[in-house]
Amino acid sequence: MEHRISYTVYYEDTDSLGVVYYANYFKFFERGRSELLGASGRSVAELNAQGILVVVHSASATFKKPLTLGDRFDVVTQFSLPSPYRGRFTQRIECGGELYVDGVIDTVSLDRQQNLIEFPALFG
Repeated sequence: MEHRISYTVYYEDTDSLGVVYYANYFKFFERGRSELLGASGRSVAELNAQGILVVVHSASATFKKPLTLGDRFDVVTQFSLPSPYRGRFTQRIECGGELYVDGVIDTVSLDRQQNLIEFPALFG
């Protein structure tokens, strides 16, 4: 399943050089993951209410080109389960059909006591 959502770069997203501050790409990725879950019918709030906490285990990104103030861009998100305990979100940021940033965010699921549990069925 691939999910795509569009955003605009605002002044608050940029640094003193007028480009998106690198850490903000991870915020954009987070929005993409939340939107993908919502599109699947299971919001983050619903999972939390059920005692399922989906937390980031590792995150990596490759920055190819910077976004600038006013750019309209897409966050594209795909999900896979490399193991029963790990959910992988492969994400990219595109602007005008061109790749700007790509990333891999590995997540795990915890119960309310923060014990590792099998990843919930989210899609399908």
